[in-house]
Amino acid sequence: MITGMNHFTAISANPDITLDFYQNLLGLRIGYRPDLGFPGAWLYADETVVLHLYFDRPVPNPAAGVIDHMAFTTHNLKKFKAKFDEINYPYKLQHRPNGPWQLFCHDPSGAKIELNFDSNESLD
Repeated sequence: MITGMNHFTAISANPDITLDFYQNLLGLRIGYRPDLGFPGAWLYADETVVLHLYFDRPVPNPAAGVIDHMAFTTHNLKKFKAKFDEINYPYKLQHRPNGPWQLFCHDPSGAKIELNFDSNESLD
């Protein structure tokens, strides 16, 4: 029986720019990663690894492949929006009736990211 999602794996075209995006814009942190015999990183949300990055292979074309996007449960919509606006990072923000706020963007290698915020959060 499946009890939850363990992690996503993404390929990075540029490790430095990709790590900056996930750490400084999205707030994930680099954590423990065993020696797997190839370069990469594991990124954590709190104590949970949520994203594996590969640094040793080319980004496929199209970048999304068969997976359309990665979605993360996120808090503090106003702060995240301000961070994106501050560095002029492109995104699409939507709030569907009776649904969550959703901020969509792409990482530096083209992977689509969805950040979900509680419907009760506000931009005020």
